[in-house]
Amino acid sequence: MPIPVEAVTATALIVVVRISGLPTVPGEPYPGSVVGHWVGNEAADALALIGDLPGGEQHRCGFSPGWGIRAYEDSLDRVLFEAAFCFGCHEIRMHGAAVPPPLTKQLFDAEAPQAQALLALFRAATP
Repeated sequence: MPIPVEAVTATALIVVVRISGLPTVPGEPYPGSVVGHWVGNEAADALALIGDLPGGEQHRCGFSPGWGIRAYEDSLDRVLFEAAFCFGCHEIRMHGAAVPPPLTKQLFDAEAPQAQALLALFRAATP
């Protein structure tokens, strides 16, 4: 799955969110509870997994994401990008200053080993 390279290299912190709904305004953060923080190698490993997600086919569920990440730069003042993952319809939606329009909606193979490893990381982040 393509992630903006400049965003990956600038990411200092990833906030893991257990998503509870959809934003009411496009581009706003996905609502939900922050369940974890990844820095250093944890953040780099998660971004590598996300970057290695193989493409997939659309499934029908209506996009009901359960997990999301917010990637912050070093200053923590600005969200570089937010990505919401729906393992039901195999869709990822991204937005943020570093996300070009062609990358805002992507499909992935939710059954691939990389996707299952990412899902395991999300679940492990939950208290």
